[in-house]
Amino acid sequence: MISFPPLKPGIVVLVAALLSGCSTPMSLNRQVVAPGEAPVLMGTPVRSNVTPLEGSLACLARKLSAAGQPPLVIGVGDIKDFTGRYSINEGNVVTQGGSLMLFSALGKLGGTVRVAERFDPTIAERELGYMDRRQLGNGQTQEVNGQKVPWLPYYGGTIQATDFYIAGGITEVNYNIASGGAEAALNNIGFKGRTYTQSVAIDMRIVDTRSLMVIDAVSLSKQFTGYEVGANTFRFFGLSLIDVNVGTKAQEPLQLGIRAAIEEATIRLVSRVSGLDSAECLDLRTRKVQPQTSEQQFASQTNAAPALAKAAPVAKPAVNPAVSGGASLNTASPGFSSISDAPTAKSNAEEIIRVAFEPGEAALGGAANALADRIIVAASKGVVQVFIVTRDTESLEPGKRSRLLDQRVSSLLAALTNRGLRREAVNMVWRPTSTDQSKYRDAAGLQVLAKLRITT
Repeated sequence: MISFPPLKPGIVVLVAALLSGCSTPMSLNRQVVAPGEAPVLMGTPVRSNVTPLEGSLACLARKLSAAGQPPLVIGVGDIKDFTGRYSINEGNVVTQGGSLMLFSALGKLGGTVRVAERFDPTIAERELGYMDRRQLGNGQTQEVNGQKVPWLPYYGGTIQATDFYIAGGITEVNYNIASGGAEAALNNIGFKGRTYTQSVAIDMRIVDTRSLMVIDAVSLSKQFTGYEVGANTFRFFGLSLIDVNVGTKAQEPLQLGIRAAIEEATIRLVSRVSGLDSAECLDLRTRKVQPQTSEQQFASQTNAAPALAKAAPVAKPAVNPAVSGGASLNTASPGFSSISDAPTAKSNAEEIIRVAFEPGEAALGGAANALADRIIVAASKGVVQVFIVTRDTESLEPGKRSRLLDQRVSSLLAALTNRGLRREAVNMVWRPTSTDQSKYRDAAGLQVLAKLRITT
């Protein structure tokens, strides 16, 4: 049997106090829940799980509400962990609940979008099976073909179709991007400190449910930092050796950062398919967790919706010149002149003609091509405004939309010049910039892409 020399009482008390102070946080209380049970440690109460994106989500909810559009129906796909990172001691490194985080992010939009359950429809499918076998009832009798039956009839069409769904995954975990620190000791008294940084990335996309076309995709990365500091000393007191180590370490919560990244991806993707600019809302993200949830912010700031609607972009941006052929419409060209001031309203001598292109198409269709003759006739009588429009279902990345608009204007210009119109007679009045994400709605079901003015 090994025996140790006794420690001095003062040292024992000091060490015990240090250990108790480090191991028992001040926020914990002990509570006896039922007679005869051991005390249970009780910590902080349950709270809403908030992130630095609460203000941004509330901003998008207000924008969606102010837009006055019917709520989009969005489904949630499987947001998987594609990193392959696994620890024997701690299990999966990153969360396996990315889809559930996406559900919560859409829920924070305050009902301005509708979320369709596609991730786990097990119970609904089972009940539909019971209903099909005439086994499902609600405790009341139903009338079917003049007969009263105890089972619920099903006539089909009760499941709401989705407009879009969001899918993707967590694709990167990069350890120890950067680290540093120092450690020193003098006369058996030492200290150490170090910092380290790692990162994760997610890739998500939003898909049109009917066409299965990917409308937009985003890739977001988030870095996490951590630190560790400590000090230690050891001394001999007679035959007794005292070794004391104290310190602390902490790391930015990894899963909270993933949740925030998924929320930002949600803002970008929903804004895109809604035709809204997400930049204003993303500017509201913070470096700290906001105590008020986005639902509370949306409820407390609904009076701001009219002001937000007034501040939304309108179809009167800065004037951009246009060019012929495949060159950029933001560059001047001898063959396609520009004007310095865009008319803000139709004058008595001006006629407005809308030339519609099919979504994603640059060629003039039969009906649109026939409008070229009408434009020539109208231009011979006075000034003509030509609105280039397409269906409001077309939703393209701003740069791609700008390039497609170049081709559309070139197609229209070729049709007009082939009919004898001089190129110098066509002027670009307005078009969105190559970074403008807004959708400028025109007549019912249409969006305006550019405005031309023709004078002969």
